[in-house]
Amino acid sequence: MRHGSLHGEIDLNAVTFLSPVTEEIKLVEERMRSQADEHHPDLRAALEHLLAAGGKRVRPTLSLLVGNMLGAPLEKLVNLGAAVELLHTATLVHDDLIDGSLLRRGTPTLNARWSPPATVLTGDFLFARAAKLAADTDHLPLMKLFSETLATIVNGELTQMFISHGLINRENYYKRIYAKTASLFEMTSRAAAMVSPAGEETIESMRDFGYQIGMAFQIVDDILDFNGDQNAVGKPLGSDLLNGLVTLPAIYFAEINPNDVDVLSLPQGGWTNNENMTRLVEKIRSSSCTKKAMVEAEQHVDRALARLEVFEPCAERDALENLAKYIVDRKV
Repeated sequence: MRHGSLHGEIDLNAVTFLSPVTEEIKLVEERMRSQADEHHPDLRAALEHLLAAGGKRVRPTLSLLVGNMLGAPLEKLVNLGAAVELLHTATLVHDDLIDGSLLRRGTPTLNARWSPPATVLTGDFLFARAAKLAADTDHLPLMKLFSETLATIVNGELTQMFISHGLINRENYYKRIYAKTASLFEMTSRAAAMVSPAGEETIESMRDFGYQIGMAFQIVDDILDFNGDQNAVGKPLGSDLLNGLVTLPAIYFAEINPNDVDVLSLPQGGWTNNENMTRLVEKIRSSSCTKKAMVEAEQHVDRALARLEVFEPCAERDALENLAKYIVDRKV
């Protein structure tokens, strides 16, 4: 099922999923900014720099929409939204340092401006403040879920670092993108339901909704790595493959072309040969493999939309539908 990808429709989806929580997102932003108050001025400057880089605040928006739909207290949702976004921001700080990335969304990364030790410590500070905000929800099961999710993310990064390079394996890929991206979406929507007066069945529906849109989100990211606007994506096209990470479009290509010389070279470290990988990137770009990957992303979105059908129509449910559709229609 295709959800429309005309540029105006993309913008409309982005606007409509944000509109019911515009004011609450401002409260989340304030709560995040306040986390560096009374701390080292450089920490305050770093946090301000990171928050100014923006993003659509998809994760806190998800928590607010789910929580509002289910009648959760606003104060708990603001703390949860700020905790989730700070956790996400902290992982990006460390990721950029590990990857040596100097730009994110066209803005200099923290490690482009600071030394590695200062960058690591800033990430550590953000993890600590995110944990404090999670604790401020005063809901022990949520705090356990929060720490388990962080462990999942870190374990996924280590797995990627040690065993995933050059590996053409669907199971490894799905586990990797769950750990990297979908686990945080899953935790966000599940936690928002947990702090509401919802029953177990509803909490499970919202957990699966978050899981499905999270999987779709990362698959689309991996597609954009091949056919996005390089300036908008903020890194060279095909950079995952050039770093030895075989994502879904490349897996499809390898399955269709198992005897391709560049595909065969991957498990033997062929990803270190820039010329060969650049050629492989071009072959994947000109194939149907990104379209095949997009079909998978759309299937995840369709499963997410099915989870919303049991809820009464309301502004939040409509916005969650638009958020799910936006994920497969975005250009960055």
